[in-house]
Amino acid sequence: MSTGRRRAPRRRRAERNGRGKLVASGLAVAGVVAVAVAVWPDGGGQPAGAKSPSGDRSSSVAAASPSPTRSYPLSTAPRTIPAVREHTAAHGPGWRPAAGGRVVVDSDRLADEGKLLAGELKLAYAGRAAARNGDVELGLDKGSAGPESYTLKVQNGRVTVTGPGEAGVFYGTRTLKQEVHGGGTAPEGVVRDAPAKPVRGFMLDTARKHFTAAWIEDRVRELGDLKFNQLGLHFSDDQGFRIESDTHPEIVSREHLTKDEVRRIVALAASRHITVVPEIDSPGHLGAVIAAHPDLQLRNVSGVPVRGAVDISKPASAKIVDDLLNEYAGLFPGADWNLGGDEYQALTVSNPAASFPQLVTAARSRYGPGAGVADLTTGWLNDRAKVVQGHGRTARAWNDGFFRSSSVKADGSLRVGYWTGKEFGARQPVEYLSAGRKVVNYNDEYLYYVLGEPQTFVYPTGQRIYEQWTPLVLRGTTPVSSSYDSQILGGSLAVWCDLANSQTQDQVAAGIRMPLRALTQKLWDPRRPSLSWPRFKSLADRLG
Repeated sequence: MSTGRRRAPRRRRAERNGRGKLVASGLAVAGVVAVAVAVWPDGGGQPAGAKSPSGDRSSSVAAASPSPTRSYPLSTAPRTIPAVREHTAAHGPGWRPAAGGRVVVDSDRLADEGKLLAGELKLAYAGRAAARNGDVELGLDKGSAGPESYTLKVQNGRVTVTGPGEAGVFYGTRTLKQEVHGGGTAPEGVVRDAPAKPVRGFMLDTARKHFTAAWIEDRVRELGDLKFNQLGLHFSDDQGFRIESDTHPEIVSREHLTKDEVRRIVALAASRHITVVPEIDSPGHLGAVIAAHPDLQLRNVSGVPVRGAVDISKPASAKIVDDLLNEYAGLFPGADWNLGGDEYQALTVSNPAASFPQLVTAARSRYGPGAGVADLTTGWLNDRAKVVQGHGRTARAWNDGFFRSSSVKADGSLRVGYWTGKEFGARQPVEYLSAGRKVVNYNDEYLYYVLGEPQTFVYPTGQRIYEQWTPLVLRGTTPVSSSYDSQILGGSLAVWCDLANSQTQDQVAAGIRMPLRALTQKLWDPRRPSLSWPRFKSLADRLG
């Protein structure tokens, strides 16, 4: 997808039940030696606090191991990015890594998470062993708050991180890593945490600008520490095709990633529970393919070529794209795939039927006498969706790849990447949502980082995302109804390299640093942030 575009829950009250337990949003938290200082919300509001019962006792940090005492102040919630959604406070010294400390696991499935954390905190990795004073223990449980949820407990001189899946446990280790960053202490008590949105993404346009594998790997590490879970790679466009190909090596640009480099990126991402989402945009934005196969280029009735567009009336156009989709399905094992589908130039002229009679002929041959260019284009998208669905993938397309004028309907399972309301074919978000479609928010008003700031684009700022944007703000600055919240899967910051030489790789990394941190906060926690922007930025600077 391009920007080369011509576009000009309600907060639940915590209550004590008859057994002295705090119930917050359906979660029960033991209240014998601790109290909740933040509730698990599903809407707006601020953390709630309470005083500790007078009989509280707690255990000590491993490094010092003093006797339990009530002299420690009640702990405060950790300061992390994104913020934890619930912390139950307790009296105690907390925990920090110390000599002799280890990371242990209760399942071999957590070996990767355990080894990573041990290396980061300079602790020994002891595998499946009984936890002792000073250790961090990672474990799997049968939690009911979702596969990305976790519980982090600091008690009795050790840390326990548990969750129903490896992803949640990993996120718990990211919280711990931030808590002890720079010699800090993980506060005594219990964190219960889970993301509000299942899609927390970053998309990179590597087609217009080559990014090195090492730079992308650095972004994967950064994304993992911030609890993102998707990395989109837009690696095919008019300006370049940036990944090695065995089926069509003739289309590959001089500067590109080798398949071995991609495999290393995918493996690193998987170790951080990040899915790499590939995108081969079609039937527009195929200039790099057309450069090697000029016979596939769309031409109008006068024989004038259309930039970046293949002639979808030609079977050879479908074959080459399907060859690539099938080839890269083996390279990208994740569950999601972006088909693009946007900005097919045959549909931007005043009279598509008159300009491209060959497309009308093909449409009527396949769909009947009343069919037109939009029908044939929608059919193209559906056919490409079938290809990736055959590999077990869930497909998405940009919102302007769905056409109101088409009597052929886009595959019902296609998800929408909503980025603009300015393009041809674009519709209000509610039209997609009311049809039952699931949507990923790429709102170009807030989440588009377009190199060189062409047309009306300006670089997004973390402050604007932090203070103004929510996942409900899909188009412009106006949110859709909260009744559609469950259909909005999440959001993604997108880097587009329209003016590729406007910034270096390092400048891009610096420019997206705070937008990424603001975005993960807004996707993880639905509450209005408790920190002001200056305090949030100061926290980000401290955490690195």
